[in-house]
Amino acid sequence: MADLPTHTIVFEILTRLPAKHVGRSKSVCKQWYALLSTQDFVKIHCSRSVVSSNQRVLLIDDLTCSVRPIISNNNDYGPSSTVKFPFHHQNNDVSILSHLNGLLCVCLNHTYELLLWNPTTTAFKRLSTPDSHGFYINNLDAIGLYVDVDDDYKVLHIKRRSGVLGVYVYSREVDSWRNIPFITRQEYLSPHFNWSAGTFCGGTLYFTVCECWIGGTNVVICFDVNSEQFKEISFPPVPSNGMVQGVLVNVKNVLHMFASTGMFEMTIDLWTLQGDYWIKVLSCPPIPPISLSLWCDITHYVTNGNWFVMTKLGKLFIIEMDMKPFECFYPVSWFRGFKGAVFVQTIVSPSI
Repeated sequence: MADLPTHTIVFEILTRLPAKHVGRSKSVCKQWYALLSTQDFVKIHCSRSVVSSNQRVLLIDDLTCSVRPIISNNNDYGPSSTVKFPFHHQNNDVSILSHLNGLLCVCLNHTYELLLWNPTTTAFKRLSTPDSHGFYINNLDAIGLYVDVDDDYKVLHIKRRSGVLGVYVYSREVDSWRNIPFITRQEYLSPHFNWSAGTFCGGTLYFTVCECWIGGTNVVICFDVNSEQFKEISFPPVPSNGMVQGVLVNVKNVLHMFASTGMFEMTIDLWTLQGDYWIKVLSCPPIPPISLSLWCDITHYVTNGNWFVMTKLGKLFIIEMDMKPFECFYPVSWFRGFKGAVFVQTIVSPSI
C-alpha cells in the first residue's frame, strides 16, 4: 500500500469505501482531506455507491427518525440506528419530497421551508430566502431534484398560488433561485389537478398531472434539465372509467410507469416510455378494493431488477420483476415520502 501512488489510493481504492469511512479517511492528512473533498472524487464515489447493498430506508414517526439497512434476501430491515435532525423541527414534522444520489429535499411543515439534507453526513442547506423563494405548500406545489450536464445539483419548484403558476430553479453551484418560463395549459393551475413529485431519468424530470375525478385529464409533463424546456406527452392509454393514477419509476435510466385505474375493482399495468410513446410491458387482472392500511408505494428501483415497495405503515416488500408481480402487493398512489424514503448513502454535499 505504501508503494502505491496517492492518486491510485484515493481514486481507485477510497472511492469504493462506504460513505462514513470516507469521512474518517479525511482526517488522515491534509492531502487526503483536500483530494477527498474534490468534486471529481465525490462524483466517482457516488457512481460506485449506487448499488442495492448500499441502500437505506429512512423512517420518520412522531417520536423518532431512524435509518435501517435493507436485507434483500428476506425482504426485511436490518437493525435501526437513530438519526437526529441537524436542523430545528417540531415533533418530527419533516416531509421528504424528493431524493437523488443520497440527497433528500425535505420540507419543514411548521415553516414550509425547503432544505437539502444528506442524512449520512448530516450536512444540510436551507433553500428559503427573504424574497419568499424556497417555501413549499402541500397539494399545490411540486418538487423535482436533479443534476445537470455540468454536475450541478438543482431543485425545480413548481408553485401554484391563487391561479398563478411560477416555476423556479435552485442551483447548488450559485446558491440562488431564478425564475424560468413555463408555457402550459391554464387548467393545470387548478387545484383539481394533482401533480406528482418529479422523477429524474435520462436528463429529464417527469411529472404526472392528473385531474381529481373520474374521466378527468391525465398527462405527463417533461422538463429537459439542460435546455430547461417543458413539453407535454400523453398518459398511457388506460381506461378512464375510474380514478387514474400513475407511479413513475426510473429503471436503469429508462422511464416506467405503473398505471392504475378503477373504483371498485382496479387494474394495474406496467408501461415503458420509448420516445414520446408508452409501450405496455405487462398487466395484471382486476383486483378487489384494497384497504387503506395495505396501500403500498413504490419507493425505489434496485439494480438487481426488483422494486422496493413500502406500505403506509412502513412495512417493506419487494416486487420481483422476474416473477409474476402484483400477486401480493399493489402500487396505488404516488410516493411522496412523507413518512420515509429509500436512499443511497453517499458523501454528496447539499452545498458547495
